[in-house]
Amino acid sequence: MKKVLLSFAMAIGIMSANAQSTYNSAIGGRIGGYYDLISGSYKTHITEPGALEFNLGFRGYRGGGIDWVTVAFSAAYQHHFPIKPVPGLRWYVGGGLTAYNSFSDYDGLKGFGLGVFPTGGIDYKFEKIPLNLSADVRPTIGVVDPFDAPG
Repeated sequence: MKKVLLSFAMAIGIMSANAQSTYNSAIGGRIGGYYDLISGSYKTHITEPGALEFNLGFRGYRGGGIDWVTVAFSAAYQHHFPIKPVPGLRWYVGGGLTAYNSFSDYDGLKGFGLGVFPTGGIDYKFEKIPLNLSADVRPTIGVVDPFDAPG
């Protein structure tokens, strides 16, 4: 059931809510994802359509006699396009890099990993309140993977 819920969450996108005073920069949270189930988020626009988003998060697992925790950092570039006629609604595409380290007593589940991902999603900035919502998808391709299958 956990795999089904995780797959569903990843398929519909990653939700984040960001509170900010302007939309040039925003802090918030991010849920979903394989390497970091929960993460903090910082997004800053470097041009009108271009933004950088940075995430720092973690994911833990306990079961079957195996315990592990992964700490992950990711950075992405996002290029935004307005969705007219709705003010504040935009879609974006981009890509990024994630680096993570896993800690475990089991040797096959610890070490450094690196991945790349394309990203795409939608973004809505509320006009009257300091709130931004976005949903995106980040299918990650492992470049360096510390995980080995047990057995």
